[in-house]
Amino acid sequence: MSRLRSARGAKAPSRAGGGRPGVFVQTPQSDIYVVMLGIALGAIILACLMLVLIMNRYGFSTKVTSLQHRPT
Repeated sequence: MSRLRSARGAKAPSRAGGGRPGVFVQTPQSDIYVVMLGIALGAIILACLMLVLIMNRYGFSTKVTSLQHRPT
């Protein structure tokens, strides 16, 4: 889908053709930065999945039981 962009100093086209006024510009193609964002998103999702799997080993318990508080 293209966006409508008005051109400065250009004549307004007639409406006899039934089109909208303006210049139609193609949307930009994906570049390397979009690919890198996709890779980063995949890495974050994979890391969250691995975290859930590791926490599942411990029953999602986050309390520290190996260290005992000793009164002094």
